[in-house]
Amino acid sequence: MAKIATDRTTIDLFAADKRPGRPKTNPLPREEQLKLNKRNQIKRDRNNGLKRIECKVSGQLYEALSQAAAQANTTRSNLIEQLLEQALSR
Repeated sequence: MAKIATDRTTIDLFAADKRPGRPKTNPLPREEQLKLNKRNQIKRDRNNGLKRIECKVSGQLYEALSQAAAQANTTRSNLIEQLLEQALSR
């Protein structure tokens, strides 16, 4: 019987295998955890009425936004949202 990483009903198939190091607190591999966490984050954002926008910018603009956000004591995302709202309100 094969074990699938996302199968939550057969996690104990290989429970007898001893592994060195810190014990796992999550039965899923790290890659699956990241996918699940990202999916949950997107669902939370949707429930809060947020929409996702992605854009590619130059390294110089990225650094300038990072510095401006640090000076304003906010996140880059919040700074960009404020700048877009100001631009659209004109």
